[in-house]
Amino acid sequence: MAKDNDKAEEAEAPEGVDGEAPPEEGKKKPPLKLILIAVVGAVVVLGGGGGAAMMLLGGKGGAHAHAKKKVAKADAKKDKDGKSPITEGPDGVLFYTMPDILVNMQVADGRPTFLKLKLAFELPDQDAADAIEPNAPRLNDMFQTFLRELRPEDLNGSQGTYQLRMEILRRVNLVIAPAKVNSVLIQEMLIQ
Repeated sequence: MAKDNDKAEEAEAPEGVDGEAPPEEGKKKPPLKLILIAVVGAVVVLGGGGGAAMMLLGGKGGAHAHAKKKVAKADAKKDKDGKSPITEGPDGVLFYTMPDILVNMQVADGRPTFLKLKLAFELPDQDAADAIEPNAPRLNDMFQTFLRELRPEDLNGSQGTYQLRMEILRRVNLVIAPAKVNSVLIQEMLIQ
């Protein structure tokens, strides 16, 4: 009978793994692996659905997205007046308007004389425009050092203006090489 009693106790209280009591029937926890698989599956399904929605709803192709990036880039580069320094011209050329340049010039009698220049560069394509922006500090330094050495007599007449334009063009092309500026346009030149 002792054997029958032991069998009855085993039938009433089944043991769990390693002699532990089994979990109660109403409070079973799912295994950790099952939870991880469900989470990873949900992420994959939601990520795939989001990617598909972006491609179907917003995808006009790589060229459209590239054009949107360029417009956003140009909007981000607006100056203090709210205008972009890059404007489109005829025949696909672009014009990049530099911020005003103000320098103190060399004068023999020692009185302060200032040169104010407003320049625009004619550029062949967007790549040349993209080369100017990161080099703006170098261009500004080049303008300051070059223009400070000029005398007001150096800028007299159309010959002086032409030489100034050619020298600025040469120096700008050196700074932004291998990109190239087609020409320098003097929008305003004031000597005071």
